[in-house]
Amino acid sequence: MVKLTSRWAYIICVSILLMGVLGMSTIERAMGIVLTKEPLPLRVPLTALNQDRLAPYRVTETFSIEDQDLLKALGTQDYIQWVLSDPSRDVTDPAREVLLFVTYYALPDKIPHVPEECYLGSGYQRLAADRVTFGIPAEGGSRDVSGRCLVFSQAASAHWGGAARVPVIYLFRVNGQYAVDRDEARLALNRNLFGKASYFSKVELVFNRSDGRITQEQAQAAAQDILRVVLPLLEQEHWPDSSE
Repeated sequence: MVKLTSRWAYIICVSILLMGVLGMSTIERAMGIVLTKEPLPLRVPLTALNQDRLAPYRVTETFSIEDQDLLKALGTQDYIQWVLSDPSRDVTDPAREVLLFVTYYALPDKIPHVPEECYLGSGYQRLAADRVTFGIPAEGGSRDVSGRCLVFSQAASAHWGGAARVPVIYLFRVNGQYAVDRDEARLALNRNLFGKASYFSKVELVFNRSDGRITQEQAQAAAQDILRVVLPLLEQEHWPDSSE
């Protein structure tokens, strides 16, 4: 048995690594696979979203993240946090106001935190987690877009009839397609082998603007109405075209 010196062992290891890299590059070129993606910016910044086109909803408050650690954890500076108010609802209606939180990632390398992690890490207790489907306007009719509906409570020992509830509904837009949760979003990103660029965006609705107790059904119905307005607007004016 030949005994290798540490120098020769090092040389062999480096050679194997180089062959692996060269081999992968050759495979990429031959098959047209693009592993290193280019950034894909928004067509129009989210902050320039036309508030008049959100009717009947009105933007009553806007928030920006001043804490740099929180902004770093968010992973992007392309976001909006707007409170939407529906004047057609009674002032006592707990679904009258909702926080719209949209984030965009022009060069995604990972899917950052989702509400499940953020709220549980902040001391909330999860009461429900369901897949929900919304009917969104489409040319000639409507289409189904699925999302995830979570319900949290601030109480340590939460019960449906006791502590106030915070419904949170969210979904992803990934390279022109919708995804329900982080796992589906990751799969959608991984399927994009031949595209030069990749992006994803998260749309989140948080029903925490009222002291009233809102049910999951009320939140889902309100989300249906809001998403019918917001999603087509984002598709038409802000998110990159699905063919890009």
